[in-house]
Amino acid sequence: NSKITNTTYYRDHPIKPKGSVLTVEFELNRRPFLALNGGPFFKHSEAASIQVQCDTQEEIDQLWDAITNNGGEESECGWCKDRFGVSWQITPRVLASKIYNADNSAADKAWAAMMSMRKIIIADL
Repeated sequence: NSKITNTTYYRDHPIKPKGSVLTVEFELNRRPFLALNGGPFFKHSEAASIQVQCDTQEEIDQLWDAITNNGGEESECGWCKDRFGVSWQITPRVLASKIYNADNSAADKAWAAMMSMRKIIIADL
């Protein structure tokens, strides 16, 4: 359900070699994205991230491992970065209903559990 749909390349440019990648259009879970190769002047930041809500622990594990292995890095509360420095938040779809539960005791417990995790473990919320 994810694929690259188009790639464009630099023509004559004062800094970038002709033929190097300018943009990549891609789909993640059938949602379109466009990435621009702005070079070293444009750094990735946690201010923009890709959030993926998963239905099962198996989905979380698969995505988490794919992102953090091969040079990625783990962070807290379901956040991680891939090897390119792009921030991701991999969370279970049920997370919001657990941490914003009308039962404050259950919500506090789920919140505390989430805050102690890197990769979210649904059964521990």
